[in-house]
Amino acid sequence: MKNKFYTYIQNLQDQICKGLEISDGTAKFREDIWERPEGGGGRTRVIENGNVIEKGGVNISAVHGKLPDSMQKLFNVGEADFFACGLSLVIHPKNPMVPTVHANWRYFEMYDYNGNVINSWFGGGQDLTPYYLFEEDAIHFHQTCKTACDKHNLEFYPKYKKQCDDYFWNAHRNEARGLGGLFFDYCKQTDTMKMEDWYNFVTEVGNSFLEAYVPIIEKRKNLSYTPAQRTWQEIRRGRYVEFNLVHDKGTLFGLKTNGRIESILMSLPPHVQWVYDHHPEAGSEEERLIRVLEKPIDWI
Repeated sequence: MKNKFYTYIQNLQDQICKGLEISDGTAKFREDIWERPEGGGGRTRVIENGNVIEKGGVNISAVHGKLPDSMQKLFNVGEADFFACGLSLVIHPKNPMVPTVHANWRYFEMYDYNGNVINSWFGGGQDLTPYYLFEEDAIHFHQTCKTACDKHNLEFYPKYKKQCDDYFWNAHRNEARGLGGLFFDYCKQTDTMKMEDWYNFVTEVGNSFLEAYVPIIEKRKNLSYTPAQRTWQEIRRGRYVEFNLVHDKGTLFGLKTNGRIESILMSLPPHVQWVYDHHPEAGSEEERLIRVLEKPIDWI
């Protein structure tokens, strides 16, 4: 399964990078191949200063070795070997009318002393973080997520949509990071779902990503915007940074397993502001977004 899924994310990385380059029109991804001293490595691809994308990354990695002490405590296990692979992406567009997007699809295995798999699971999801609210974009993104889920189980979309709303919550700000999408983790074999079934589901979601995001780029990338709207984008990006550094489990896992720091922090945007005690003007589009982020919405 690990070889099958790693081959899948290698191909998916190629597809997504190609689709985003076409949408940007000018910028190309730069590639870094890296190795992890404790075992494994990855292929980082970063795009910067494009016509549409200010900064973005589409990274894959496959790491293995001894499970670090911190992760042993997290999983409540003793000494064990592990393998983890996944694709993680974040795209920060230049135009504040185009939302930021994040996605991740991953697979994890743990082994006993004899190298037998004692635990394995899939995880992942995709979510949208706009700076200005276009409800039809939110509906399109969520409908694409729901369509992918419904092919496998009609209960998946409402379940994983709620998990996304719960996970991408900036508790210290009491607001959502964005408009959500899907979030699933610890997808293990059950009586009704074999690992092959989980593989089919996760890859279905991964294959839906370009369909979920690129039409939104195309619809918004040529809209005009003001310096004040750009400032608002940078203030909201600050909340994005706060979530990634304070709450995000993927960032934590990368740091705790001696991951490649450039790849881990690739998700951070290049231009950000923290304005003291900032509040948007009453009745403005900026305030409208804040109101929506105070409580998750059922977009479908």
